[in-house]
Amino acid sequence: MDFSTFPVPLHNDGRVNKFKNATKGFFRMNRETKRKFIMRIKLIAVLLFAVCMHLSAKSFSQNITLAEKNSSLQTVLNKIEQQSGYDIFMQTELLAGSNKVSLNVKNEALTKVLDRVFKGQPVTYAIVGHTIVVKEKNAQTSANAPASLYTGKVIDAVTKEPLIGASVGVKGGGKATSTSLNGTFKLNLENGDGTVLVVSYIGYVTKEITLSGTTNLGEIELKSSASAMNEVVVTGDVAIDRKTPVAVTTINQRFIEEKLGNQDIPQLLSIVPGVMATQGDGGYGDSRINIRGFNSGSKKGNVALTINGIPVNDMENGSLYWSDFSGLTDVTTSLQLQRGLGASKIIVPSFGGTINITTRGTETEKGGYISQGIGSDGYEKTTVLLSTGLDKNGWAATFQGSRTQGRGNADGLNFLGYNYFFNISKQLTPSQTLSLSVMGANQTHGQRPDELISDWQNAPQGIRWNYELGVKDGKQINPYNNNFSKPLFSLNHEWNINGSSSLSTVLYATYGTGGGGGIQGEAPRVSNLYSPYDYTAAEKANFANPDGSASTYFYSSHNDHTWYGLRSTYRTELSKYLNLSAGIDARYYKGTHYKTVTDLLGADYVYDPYTGSSNLGSRSGDINNPEHRAMVGDKIGYFNKDNVISGGVFAQAEYSKDDFSAFVTVTGSGTGNQRNDYYNYLNSDPNQSSKYVNFFNYQAKGGANYNINEAMNVFANVGYMTKAPYFDNVFQKFTNTINPNSVSEKLLSYELGYGLKLAHFSAKLNAYRTQYNDESFATSYFDQPTNQLYTVNVAGVDELHQGLELEMKLKPIKEITLNGMLSYGDWRYTNDAGPTTVYNSQQQAVKTVNKVYLKDIKVGDAAQTTAALGADIDVLPDLTIGGNYFYYGNYYSDFNFANAGQPNMHPYKLPNYSIWNLNGVFRFKIAGLNAVLIGNVNNLLNTKYIADSYDGNLTGNAANALVYYGLGRTFVTSLKIKF
Repeated sequence: MDFSTFPVPLHNDGRVNKFKNATKGFFRMNRETKRKFIMRIKLIAVLLFAVCMHLSAKSFSQNITLAEKNSSLQTVLNKIEQQSGYDIFMQTELLAGSNKVSLNVKNEALTKVLDRVFKGQPVTYAIVGHTIVVKEKNAQTSANAPASLYTGKVIDAVTKEPLIGASVGVKGGGKATSTSLNGTFKLNLENGDGTVLVVSYIGYVTKEITLSGTTNLGEIELKSSASAMNEVVVTGDVAIDRKTPVAVTTINQRFIEEKLGNQDIPQLLSIVPGVMATQGDGGYGDSRINIRGFNSGSKKGNVALTINGIPVNDMENGSLYWSDFSGLTDVTTSLQLQRGLGASKIIVPSFGGTINITTRGTETEKGGYISQGIGSDGYEKTTVLLSTGLDKNGWAATFQGSRTQGRGNADGLNFLGYNYFFNISKQLTPSQTLSLSVMGANQTHGQRPDELISDWQNAPQGIRWNYELGVKDGKQINPYNNNFSKPLFSLNHEWNINGSSSLSTVLYATYGTGGGGGIQGEAPRVSNLYSPYDYTAAEKANFANPDGSASTYFYSSHNDHTWYGLRSTYRTELSKYLNLSAGIDARYYKGTHYKTVTDLLGADYVYDPYTGSSNLGSRSGDINNPEHRAMVGDKIGYFNKDNVISGGVFAQAEYSKDDFSAFVTVTGSGTGNQRNDYYNYLNSDPNQSSKYVNFFNYQAKGGANYNINEAMNVFANVGYMTKAPYFDNVFQKFTNTINPNSVSEKLLSYELGYGLKLAHFSAKLNAYRTQYNDESFATSYFDQPTNQLYTVNVAGVDELHQGLELEMKLKPIKEITLNGMLSYGDWRYTNDAGPTTVYNSQQQAVKTVNKVYLKDIKVGDAAQTTAALGADIDVLPDLTIGGNYFYYGNYYSDFNFANAGQPNMHPYKLPNYSIWNLNGVFRFKIAGLNAVLIGNVNNLLNTKYIADSYDGNLTGNAANALVYYGLGRTFVTSLKIKF
């Protein structure tokens, strides 16, 4: 797998995509069966929506119109039941002593009408869900309810983050308020107002609090409604604001639901300082994210992603492929980004930051939802979620599935994805829970390369142009098509041993299979550069070859893998103020890489001869089949299997007393790399399998937080880490020869932070400095002037990343929330490197660069200055309008290190740019069911800007840069009905 600007293979010959041979279950259905199945899901969604709207409009209303004179209470309640759609539960004997009711109301709110109906009656009412319960009035209790100002703070039960805008009100209707920016509330109650408070927030389990003589209710913890059983929460590495001394931002389920639209997960994090996300070529799931100048891309992956504590970065190159988990947001309950060192205890660290995703656990309540979204460029998404709830025997299950398709945001970027999630849990004992989860995606999507700015500007298609688009037999075709499937299986066991100790263990496995499209050889175009390739003409040319061989053909570069892991954490309280966590983290990975012929384009075979050479990296073909004539499905070019084994231990001590907290984390790990090459070595050659190349690594980090008062806190952290080089840097390119210059990478980082939280304003300010040493690069790049693919390995590169980050939030009035961030970074290379060797696509060493002049060149591939402003306005109680503004500046191109052969060279600096996004949310009820209508418009002003750039030769000139333009205006609207 690969994740460069335009995907390229791990070893040679063209750009890498992913390919999936679907083998079982739903994916074995034929096309017509699949089509009917999906159409039925859509039909159900449409019918449910239509029927509910009809019933809602015809029969049910939150407002009541009644004209009664001396009517019985039961008669009045029956009429309210008919109009409101609420069920009324009452015992007839309770109404025996009730008084007659006279009232005349027109289009008045339900709760106000009920208050008038029950005024002076010996009974009262309570609204529970969608039922009005009539109960005996406890006159003494009501009269003795204390008259006081009640205060408290509503927080997330796991992250301890304040829940802004949570509802706090008297049960049964009446006085209510909402929480401020720091989660606090004040509610003034008088005698007779009620004795029970109801605290609720969208996406969380509602909590009831019985009032007593205490007016300060303290911290009220709400659990996420999608993770009421906490087996997945404790496995992860969650940071707590004002306690864990790291820079952390947490995004809840409601934000994800309202802001995501048709974007990938990285785009959600653009509101965080120090973060930049782009959508690359615009392909489905092809986004990348950069944190403090560290990239998530291939062979330099320095952004970690964990799902319920399970690391999912590619073990060979550290990269992240968002298309592998494109449906993850549908089941995400919490998304936490820890910048810098973070609180994670995984043994293979990230140097830029860690994204921790917590998915749905097994919900205790029965229910689910159905959702249908439509958007620009043919975007359609159908999602269904069902939960059985927790039964009396301790079993519960949750299933979610979705189908997403569209034409893409440019020509040839069509996509189709099936996403799935399944969880089944069993409470073995009151202290033990066992949970099995399966999640993943099966997807295919088109891709395209970056191009010169002048070519984009001259293209009649504008930024939608796809250089690789072609036609064959009168139909559009894009040979660069990415296909992949990566199911992730996990088995979690959570054991609360006693009141002070627990053991959390997860076994996991993932099986990735895929590859993707490419073309070898040349094909004519229909007319000019902006017309498609004519693959029908290529077929005719192949057919004319006298020996029957293919001059031009399609191939698929396969990158399969098998990965098993174990992570177990033991936690105990050593004392009242000191906790200890310790555990193991072990992984085994096997990656299989090869290329196959997928279309001969009219030829009889592909001639793939073996060409031997004593020079390193100068062999080609299959030595075990030197006169290979490959047919469709046969391997060509390369075939190797890579093994990566890692394991280690970790320990973390946490101290917390009063306003002071601190932690220290240490880890030790070993990593072994082995390469098996079945093309460059005879089957009888013992060198066909390399020996294991082993690295020992460790990390030590710590930090402290001090809460100055209820509003202010300060923190600091420092850490030193080492990390094994990625697989491609361990071996000389294309062979099993070990790279003698391959050493562990090192990082020294420290950070200071300050936080302020007031009732209506909050702010966080961080300053960081990170020294990154002995970085290695194994990079494939396409050279435009020569039209050739080259690879280069550069070791011993040092970088400095330092900067300031500010994020703020303001709530001037109850209905308006404002937020903003500003980030300034100074990221640069601090030394020269080399020597290094450059190889061409035929695996031949073409040149050696004795010195790579990198010192003082800016680190590229992300804007070093970013800013954002956002607003959410509650126009009506159930209608919210939001907008976000993003600014990017001080942005330098990525470049090819091998071309930095002279001093004072610098890559092209991109123009600064800004974009606007808009969203709206309307929450309402349909026949008693909660529903939400959400609309998102991204790049509202249709701004044209360069989002990614590659200046391979460090010319500093826009004319020589290969770029991707950012996406134009896109929109999506979705309707979700919950039941």
